This record gives sequence, structure tokens and C-alpha cells, in this order.
Amino acid sequence: MNIAELSFEEAYAQLEAAVAALQDGKMPLERVLHYYEEGMKLAQHCNELLQKAELRVQQLSLDEQGMLTVQPLELS
Repeated sequence: MNIAELSFEEAYAQLEAAVAALQDGKMPLERVLHYYEEGMKLAQHCNELLQKAELRVQQLSLDEQGMLTVQPLELS
């Protein structure tokens, strides 16, 4: 499956598996490079999905003139 088609959860699970494989330290250099490159692609994909989700989560509020404005949702 293409990385771009993975859901966040699927990509994150594969990223965790790549990190675990890299932490083993007992594989040949070619295999290490493969896991590293794959992990970087997965991390970038996860980051892009999170950024898209953040753009979708917004908060409506009223400004001083009573007009609706859209602001990022703050969960604090």
C-alpha cells in the first residue's frame, strides 16, 4: 500500500514498527537505511495528516462588532 493512502493510525503503527526495528541494532546497513528512509516518509505523512486535521478543527467566536470569526480551537 502506498504511504499516501494510509490513515494516521496505520502510518503511525508502521512508524513505530520501523523505530523498533532500528532500535534492534542487529541488521545490515542496507536494511537499516531502508527502515530509516521508510520511517522518515511515514513521519512526514503523519505530520501532514495532523496539520490537515488541525485546519479542520476550528472554533467560531464573536468579535467586538458581533461578527462571527473562525479561530483555531484551543483545548486548554
